[in-house]
Amino acid sequence: MIELPVIDGTLEQKSKKPNWLRVKLPIGEEYKHVRNLVDTHKLHTICESGNCPNMGECWGAGTATFMILGNICTRSCGFCNVATGRPLEVDWDEPQRVAEAINLMKVKHAVVTSVDRDELKDGGSIIWYNTIKAIKALNPDTTLETLIPDFKAEKENIQRIIDAAPEVVSHNIETTERLTKQVRIQAKYWQSMETLKILKEGGMRTKSGIMLGLGEEKEEVIQTLKDLYASNVDVITIGQYLQPTKKHLPVARFVHPDEFAEYREIGYNLGFDYVESGPLVRSSYHSEKHVIEGWGRGKWEEEKLNG
Repeated sequence: MIELPVIDGTLEQKSKKPNWLRVKLPIGEEYKHVRNLVDTHKLHTICESGNCPNMGECWGAGTATFMILGNICTRSCGFCNVATGRPLEVDWDEPQRVAEAINLMKVKHAVVTSVDRDELKDGGSIIWYNTIKAIKALNPDTTLETLIPDFKAEKENIQRIIDAAPEVVSHNIETTERLTKQVRIQAKYWQSMETLKILKEGGMRTKSGIMLGLGEEKEEVIQTLKDLYASNVDVITIGQYLQPTKKHLPVARFVHPDEFAEYREIGYNLGFDYVESGPLVRSSYHSEKHVIEGWGRGKWEEEKLNG
């Protein structure tokens, strides 16, 4: 599980990229401050390694995303640029180092994600628990979102996340039911839905994300939104898939911003509390606002009222 990649590795794809996928270079004093800290202390953020288009905006707002449990995944998703293989041993000192990095960077809102660690009996959930607790202890004023694996929907492992009590727990469904075997090769659509249900039953504010442009039909996207709402998910992010390298799944199409706007409307009309939908949206985009219950829906209702 990792942020959606935005590195388009082929000249062919670059030439086809529409104007709405172009971004401005990061600027601003807060961005420069975080940039200097990251460089000086050799800190690792998925913002950089994922080459996220929103890095400047997020860092300027005091938000950053960190990856734990190494950089080798036990799964081989067709969209993800993280290496697949046998991961290294668990680093039990990692939780404290992540907490210290967040403190050093003065991050107001942190997002933590990880690779899948299917070879571990606990799926990495103990390190997850320790990391959340360490971050909270050292950074009591920092809000936290955890972007977790599915943990094979095993309740004992998911319960550790619930017990650690981050403000938001996210698990990305990534794509429609039909495309899941192709896009998330070792994952299961309904297993992910079950993971989200267990989190909500445990009292968590839940979140999930979808990538568009992989060959899905409009009706399938709407059905996925309905399935996520039935799983009591609070927050939804919808963004454009971009191919990391030639070895990964190709982009079937670039979805127009108007279609993203339509999905935003559909999501709010279904009843979601927050819908983030646009070509450049990634899992962590505006995530500092996703912790605030009613904020997104309130802004949407205000837009409707003001026409």
